[in-house]
Amino acid sequence: MDTTLLTTLILFGSFFVLLAIGVPISVSIGISSLLAAVTIAPLEVITFTAAQKMFQGIDSFTLLAIIFFMLSGSIMNNGGIAIRLINLAKLLVGRLPGSLAHTNVVGNMLFGSISGSAVASAAAIGSVMNPLQRKEGYDPSYSAAVNIASAPTGLLIPPTTAFIVYSLVSGGTSISALFMAGYIPGILMGLSIMTVAFFIAKRNKYPIADKVSFKQALLVVLDAIPSLSLIVVVIGGIVAGIFTATEGAAVAVLYSIILAAFYKQIKISQFPGILKETIVMTGIVLFLVGASSIMSWVMAYANIPSAITDLLMTISENPIIILLIMNLILLVVGTFMDITPAILIFTPIFLPIATGIGIDPVHFGVILIFNLCIGITTPPVGSALFVGSSVANVSIESILRPLIKMYIPLIIALLLVTFMPWISLTLPKWLGLM
Repeated sequence: MDTTLLTTLILFGSFFVLLAIGVPISVSIGISSLLAAVTIAPLEVITFTAAQKMFQGIDSFTLLAIIFFMLSGSIMNNGGIAIRLINLAKLLVGRLPGSLAHTNVVGNMLFGSISGSAVASAAAIGSVMNPLQRKEGYDPSYSAAVNIASAPTGLLIPPTTAFIVYSLVSGGTSISALFMAGYIPGILMGLSIMTVAFFIAKRNKYPIADKVSFKQALLVVLDAIPSLSLIVVVIGGIVAGIFTATEGAAVAVLYSIILAAFYKQIKISQFPGILKETIVMTGIVLFLVGASSIMSWVMAYANIPSAITDLLMTISENPIIILLIMNLILLVVGTFMDITPAILIFTPIFLPIATGIGIDPVHFGVILIFNLCIGITTPPVGSALFVGSSVANVSIESILRPLIKMYIPLIIALLLVTFMPWISLTLPKWLGLM
């Protein structure tokens, strides 16, 4: 048997078997990589090289940005940000039919872009919006579906750690360009869900929010400005070249501490718990990155990406067909794998194929993350799905029917982003980042 084929079968076969029996994903990656490496190098070489690659994988200044953004998100999750952004969202879309559903979507877009976490958005926004929607007569399963489908929008709208991870794995794709490229696709993702919500609201005659006076609207805007200013400060500073993404993440932590003190909704006694939560998440991510570095080395050494490229080219040389196949694979992957490990594993496989057919790395990064954003809302292991279901206190089975209606426009939006590169690349090109 060809060595590349044997290595590929052992690598992915053992990986999926380990996942199926409940082994943690980081450990599964590490064990499967070491098993596959036996086919291409002596054991003593593998042991030394694997340790070296693992250390090199986490020895990156860019990774500090992920840690700082996690800490900033944890502080904001406890700092009274969600209700202020929900009030602003309600002001913006409150006159649309089924206004609370639209408020949920916009609230997730705003909060997700600040916290950088789909799970945090599903929990924070959902815990506020679901009781309000029940009170207004909304179907609880439908409300939960709207919250779950829109929770990942913040993974596309910057600042987001997903793009930082992709930049790291892709060999240094500009984080500033990726951040700007995510804005329009992220907004398009939110609008696609709002389109479904509009027609469902019309059919079910869900209520419209009452008008608010100019004074009330002004107070809502003023109350939300300090929270929204984080995006302006961090993204503006990164794009303008005032500081790097890592420095911007550190600024986000400082700003979130000041904001938490300003709102007076977080106590000093809560900070040890917040730091502990961040340390645990950081340990998980760093171990994941280190283990994925071993897998990347094995794949590169065994020429697995080249073999997969050749395989796809035998199916078709048409870029449209190849992109459709990659989208289909990534959508399936997203149903059972969280976004960070999926980025770490599949970027080295698919990026060379994408660039080989003329896709810009920035554009491909948006395609990759858009696919995985849909994936984390789907069974069997979608993290946003489970959190959204738990917060709404409804079963996953009852959520799936209304959620399927959300998938249709989401897939349409994904195809638009895939085959219309200008959707992703207009902003970064206009700002001179590409």
